[in-house]
Amino acid sequence: MTKIQKIGLGTAAIGRPQYINIRQETTTEFSLDDFRKKGLEMLDTAYRQGIRYFDTAPGYGMAEQLLIEWVAEKKDASIEVATKWGYTYVANFDPTAKQHEVKEHSLEKLNEQWEQSKKLLPLLTTYQIHSATLETGVLDNDKILHRLAELRNKHSILIGISTTGTNQVEAIKKALDVEVNGNSLFDVFQVTYNIFDQSLATISDLLSNQNIRLVIKEALANGRVFPNKKYTHYKKTYKILNDLTEKYGVGLDAIALRFCMDSIPVFKVLSGASNEQHLSDNLKATYFELEENEIEILKELKTSPSAYWNERKLLGWN
Repeated sequence: MTKIQKIGLGTAAIGRPQYINIRQETTTEFSLDDFRKKGLEMLDTAYRQGIRYFDTAPGYGMAEQLLIEWVAEKKDASIEVATKWGYTYVANFDPTAKQHEVKEHSLEKLNEQWEQSKKLLPLLTTYQIHSATLETGVLDNDKILHRLAELRNKHSILIGISTTGTNQVEAIKKALDVEVNGNSLFDVFQVTYNIFDQSLATISDLLSNQNIRLVIKEALANGRVFPNKKYTHYKKTYKILNDLTEKYGVGLDAIALRFCMDSIPVFKVLSGASNEQHLSDNLKATYFELEENEIEILKELKTSPSAYWNERKLLGWN
């Protein structure tokens, strides 16, 4: 695996006009046709820059459909696509929509969304439960678990979960114990991990020892790694990150991504870039490695999961 291939592209930002992030005011009039064209161009840009792992979901607006069309044209066996089921996009590409997605972990929703997602085969390598939590009971639903095992066996794909929230480590531990017909079901865990929420680190070695693919999402903490006057409690963090950017000649985004790559064993770290410049900046994370003492300094910047996720809940769709 080349260094650049350690980074994958998450497609939420190219599939729908709004995403949870630090609010940025914009006056640009939205055009669905232009948005679709830019999404396809972004996939080509990522491919040209060496990325071969693409993560998507039906809940990401048009992103999954864009990938279905794009991979059919590329026909490159080196491309890997991971998708998910469990969220339905309902905003209809309206930037002012009050509701953007609906979560449903039912067998009916799994079967419905699989009918579309299977069009990504044979480049679809990973099928995941989107935001599996203890609360939805999806990890206890035998019908869903057996259906996922059936899909894995029939199509030779990996089965995984993505996690979110304060108890994502508990959800991972529960998923590790899930077996179907005596075989462990889950091969991939896509988990929020960044300088602020480092809870994943408590079990990352366990996952590595079990040959689990660990995919990192939200490495930039929805934009919170960038200095913001609203977050005065991160003043020390911003100072440390700024010193590292000056040392390595890269942006804060590259430092944040590199921390994820150097601090725990990972299969991929996802970039959520929606334009060529941001992606190029993200990929600078492959140009250097953090020193051990720098990793330890960044580890000391972690916050509690409850503080991290409570703060995240206050972020808007923009």
